[in-house]
Amino acid sequence: MIMREAIRDIVDNLEKMEREIDADTVDRFIETLTSAGNVFVLGLGRSGLVAKAFAMRLMHLEINVFVVGETITPAINEGDALIAISGSGRTSYIVNAARIARERGAMVVAVTSHPESELGGIADLTVTVRGRTKIDGEKNYMKRQIRGNHHSRTPLGTLFEISALVFLDGLIAELMHRLDKREEDLNERHSVFE
Repeated sequence: MIMREAIRDIVDNLEKMEREIDADTVDRFIETLTSAGNVFVLGLGRSGLVAKAFAMRLMHLEINVFVVGETITPAINEGDALIAISGSGRTSYIVNAARIARERGAMVVAVTSHPESELGGIADLTVTVRGRTKIDGEKNYMKRQIRGNHHSRTPLGTLFEISALVFLDGLIAELMHRLDKREEDLNERHSVFE
């Protein structure tokens, strides 16, 4: 059953990502989040949905957070941080936003599968979350089939997006622990308009 194979591919990638977590990078990421005046998150497409989910949890932890592109998002300034999520690290809108953030004195954190990318080069801190992105893999269908690489089980950026979501949710758990927050504390800030 293709569905089971796809789930296994996703779980395998998550297990690999978990083994590769670098404690120093996590510490620096948390320091950035907790010391920034404002935290701005950015991603496009499905990575944008991951960014919004992360922003929501940061808000629950009382971190002053904004989603880039929303009408109520203020200017980014020195002392702020931009969390830029891009599997390829080369999405032009995200790369340009990272440049602007750096020019304005903000810290830039890249969450990407490609630390050597343009975004990785701009970032002050790069968090590598491995997972096939839409730019990865053999383009030739026959070569893929012969090698047993059936990308259609996890199309485009699925592995990166799911791995980034899980990594960032794990980071929220670590933040909760370090900030001595409980689920009840987060629930107090959860939306009441549901």
